[in-house]
Amino acid sequence: MFGKKKAAAAADGTGKDVAALVLRATLGPMLFAHGYNKVAGPGGLKGTTGWFEALGLKPAEVHAKMAAGTEMAAGVGLTLGIANPLPAAATVGLMSVAARTDHRGKGYFVFKGGWEYCAVVGGAAVALAGLGNGKYSVDRLFGRQSSGVKPALVAAGLGVANAALLLKLCYKPEEKPDETV
Repeated sequence: MFGKKKAAAAADGTGKDVAALVLRATLGPMLFAHGYNKVAGPGGLKGTTGWFEALGLKPAEVHAKMAAGTEMAAGVGLTLGIANPLPAAATVGLMSVAARTDHRGKGYFVFKGGWEYCAVVGGAAVALAGLGNGKYSVDRLFGRQSSGVKPALVAAGLGVANAALLLKLCYKPEEKPDETV
């Protein structure tokens, strides 16, 4: 009897739908909280602007607002399951910029300031785009479902391309003086 129930659940996609829901319920609120913290956390938007200035993102105030808004919007989109793969692409873009600016040159492990966190969050977003939002989502309510290789590639490609463009145009880190003299 148990084997038949498992087979029926697999055949109707319930396991995939639950997996998508769990991933969305984990990733989305975390992204929203990170964005909200940039605005309302210690230091607020002014502190985030100063941090972005120190990273070399110009104009820093625009990037602070853009990053916070994008994180919150992507977080809501992922949580509710709206417009796959766009919130996943936004997540990949955010993580790509963070890896290149704040985590660059610090190794892999996040506890040493490395890019591990960015890679895991970006990878989870691409996986979610491929998995699709599932039947417990706003997309499903509107009869819009996308999953598979194409949405995963769109999330990865669009996210990385937008991050690369932003970095090319707006990332101007200050040169550190040569200390070997």
